[in-house]
Amino acid sequence: MGLGMDERYMIARRAAKEVEPGMTVNLGIGIPELVADFIPSEWGVMFHSVNGILGLGPTPVKGEEDAHLTNAGGAPVSLVPGASLFDTSVAYGIIRRGKLDVAFLGSLQVSRRGDLANWIVPGKRIYGIGGGLELAYCARKVIVLMSHLNEAGEPKIVTECTLPLTARRCADMIITERAVIRTTAGGLVLTEVMYPYTLEDVIAKTGATLQISEHLQLPD
Repeated sequence: MGLGMDERYMIARRAAKEVEPGMTVNLGIGIPELVADFIPSEWGVMFHSVNGILGLGPTPVKGEEDAHLTNAGGAPVSLVPGASLFDTSVAYGIIRRGKLDVAFLGSLQVSRRGDLANWIVPGKRIYGIGGGLELAYCARKVIVLMSHLNEAGEPKIVTECTLPLTARRCADMIITERAVIRTTAGGLVLTEVMYPYTLEDVIAKTGATLQISEHLQLPD
């Protein structure tokens, strides 16, 4: 079962705390797109899209969308003052030159080492890996935003990914509706448990060993 909008916004709200004023940030498709709604406009954060935009603004009011202005996922967007439009070769050049401070990506699975599998489910039609590979390897920080479980109720945080990988050892942090987990050289470290879940819930529904941070934050 997929997440409801409240849970999706909760993940996005927590993810926004990882953004600092003046950063350049890429938002992947799905939950990552919601992060922009929690970033104050006065921070001067520039949102990048692989289809050729630097300076994405808030989601436009319904009825005021510009059919020619969308993000990489095809969703309507607006622009902030100072935004730039360019072709995709420049958009990928920004990524490959390491100019992105943070990339927020969705995923199907993440392993204990931070391996990322987010581009194909075997048997499903897919048009290509897209920009996920470059974002995963070239952004200074990669944060995965996803549901803790798949539609079958199985953990998406696993010891070893069973789906085709997008990139190895690239994820720095995982944020789900249940937990915040950092990837380290020594494995996965649980740093926060999200309301209304418990530490036991998170451990039971995670398919990899979790180390517990000595500064673990539990819900009130």
